Amino acid sequence: MEIRKPQITGKMITGKNYIGNEQSAKGSKTYSTFDPKLNIATEWNFYEATEDEIDAAATKAYNAFQEYKNFSGSKKADFLIAIAEEIEALGDELISTYTKESGLPEGRAKGERGRTMGQLKAFATLLKEGSWVEATIDTAQPEREPFPKLDIRKMLFPIGPIAVFGSSNFPFAFSTAGGDTASALAAGCPVIVKSHPMHAGTGELVSSAILKAVERTGMPDGVFSNLNSSGIEVGQQLVLHPKVKGVGFTGSIKGGTALYKLANERNEPIPVFAEMGSINPVVALPSALSENGTEWAKKYAGSITLGAGQFCTNPGLILGIKNTSLNQFIEVLGTEIEKLEPSCMLHPNIHNNFEKGKQELSTQDGTDVIASYETAVDPNYGQQKVLTVNGSDFLENPKLHQEVFGPFSIVVQCANANELTDILHQLEGQLTGTILGDASEIKTFEEVVDALQSRVGRIIFNGVPTGVEVCPSMLHGGPFPASTDSRFTSVGTSAIKRWVRPVSYQNWPQQSLPDALKNDNPLHIMRIVDSEHTNSKID
Repeated sequence: MEIRKPQITGKMITGKNYIGNEQSAKGSKTYSTFDPKLNIATEWNFYEATEDEIDAAATKAYNAFQEYKNFSGSKKADFLIAIAEEIEALGDELISTYTKESGLPEGRAKGERGRTMGQLKAFATLLKEGSWVEATIDTAQPEREPFPKLDIRKMLFPIGPIAVFGSSNFPFAFSTAGGDTASALAAGCPVIVKSHPMHAGTGELVSSAILKAVERTGMPDGVFSNLNSSGIEVGQQLVLHPKVKGVGFTGSIKGGTALYKLANERNEPIPVFAEMGSINPVVALPSALSENGTEWAKKYAGSITLGAGQFCTNPGLILGIKNTSLNQFIEVLGTEIEKLEPSCMLHPNIHNNFEKGKQELSTQDGTDVIASYETAVDPNYGQQKVLTVNGSDFLENPKLHQEVFGPFSIVVQCANANELTDILHQLEGQLTGTILGDASEIKTFEEVVDALQSRVGRIIFNGVPTGVEVCPSMLHGGPFPASTDSRFTSVGTSAIKRWVRPVSYQNWPQQSLPDALKNDNPLHIMRIVDSEHTNSKID
């Protein structure tokens, strides 16, 4: 097939790959996306990227990196802002494509588009200010005894082209122009997106917006590419390509760990920052249920079913200590959750996996059904279910600790605080953990709180875990398998630190230093100079 210059208008889905600024359809293998509400394939066919196209994208990205890494923060910021503007300019076509390929409602699509644009603009603001490079300077002390002190200066630099894997459940915010792409481009790293097969049309439209922004702002050819794939082969080849230097992934534990292992088997291992599974335990302390049990039951019925339970922060586990208030909470939760109408799930495969997981956990010894929506629904709609089990049975059965991706949760009835603490210690790493109760109880249940904090990346007090604020203080990650590296976040401006590495300059000539490390501080950024935070010049 031919390779030609794209018509970057965002007005037509071609099904082709973007290899930098060119469209390409060399392969013979095609696939379609799926409309889960209508339960039919969409009208679009997509060309799966070939090995030659993958190599071309990686080579272009590597060549673009040699130029792009040296661009000023202001120039890169203009690029990110242009991407946000071009996404918005796609208008209704983008929203309708999103809803068709995901089954998600228009309001969700528009909200997620706004979040995606906000993320891009937040990184632009970070770049314009400039202090994110963490410039640290220890000036020379030639008179120091017994040995002179050398001049040492350090800052962060981009690592190179990044492969980004789009997620199934956030076609905007965690996909083509989502947080991984925005943070990598902000860091100075070109991006090759492996488009998610469930929303490849949405991905192509967003890609067209990014490439329009490339054209507007004079970015190098290859700073962004988008590759189609219905299976795992394209992703595997990307991770193994020697010109790719890092990976961003949002998805299943199976997929994320496979990529992580693959990246570490390379001759030159590269980092994989994967955000994966989580059941987001919620601990309901006695006061929460005795004073506000009905209200919490209503809130958690909504949280469990929000977005058909297809959030990585869905509350899949609620733990409390056996008493009358817990019994009442369970009763109200069951009543309230059965009142809610099921929602369409993202794809038949996701719906089928939900049904299998729900069935498997429902048949485990010791489990009882609190609520199960049994009224007939259209295909691909997720019928919510909540189980309960004693703490002792939960401790003995690791299968009950597994995530069921969808509107599903388990209430664990613990004999006492010690059993509750034991359960928390036994859990795998999680994205979030929540404490419901009175502020004074935190002291009484210090061991419970400490156990929860040790297993999560974000600990919440008197709230629901669904909903992730995009801000500098947000940590969206956690101990494995919530993510592959609990020191980093995939949400918020700190996500940029995944794509950089520190470099120290020793006794380097002033005129050859990066601007961030020069004595006169031409960027006017905050730096640590001889252990003091300052934006002043060095005399």
